Amino acid sequence: MEWRDEGIILGARRHGETSVILETMTAAHGRHLGMVKGGRSRRMQPLLQPGNRVDLVWRARLDEHLGLFQVEPLELNAARLLSSAVAVYGIQLVAAHLRLMPERDPHAGLYETLKIITAHLDDAALAGALVVRFELALLDELGFGLDLSRCALTGAREKLAYVSPKSGRAVTLEAGEPWSDRLLPLPAFLQQGGAQAPAEGDALDQAFRLTGFFFHRNVYEPRGLEEPGARAGFIAALARGKQSSVD
Repeated sequence: MEWRDEGIILGARRHGETSVILETMTAAHGRHLGMVKGGRSRRMQPLLQPGNRVDLVWRARLDEHLGLFQVEPLELNAARLLSSAVAVYGIQLVAAHLRLMPERDPHAGLYETLKIITAHLDDAALAGALVVRFELALLDELGFGLDLSRCALTGAREKLAYVSPKSGRAVTLEAGEPWSDRLLPLPAFLQQGGAQAPAEGDALDQAFRLTGFFFHRNVYEPRGLEEPGARAGFIAALARGKQSSVD
């Protein structure tokens, strides 16, 4: 068995004296693991860092085997990402999220989104919105997507302000007012046509509370999982970065 694909490195762990087990998210083969012989060498270690985009050749005798990776660089992002706390927590978080998906299950849309994220994770002004949109896309891929396009009660597409915690559907300000204390706020930047709305401060906090609610209820709790610590670290790093810019 053999294939060639591009991928973004999510992590690596030691295997034996000189090798590593490399975890990647690939364009056509999903999240995929493989052994890299000599991966702990001084030459290979800088290449096998989270966030780097690489060319991969995978070989194995049988499809179900772990197999061997041959790795060549395409875009070395790791050194740039390591200079930013937001980026370090961010790449850890998206890797943890991708581990919720079955191994070797292709998700081309998530891969393309991951490429965009790794290009901008060290930009705190963009990273928060990119990651929360990634979380929405992941919920959709897991079968728990939110419908933020129209009001669940009236069908209206304008003046959306809330999300129902029961249905995951949007609700307008007027229709939701009687139950506002039970609904989740929907920040403007997540609404259709809201790309120009600011994704910072309270709006960003609301967005992460929104996705966090549905991750806990639909993914973490049913699987007996805890939220990855990198999520709280990422949100805190964003807040520190914002405060530093204000100071």
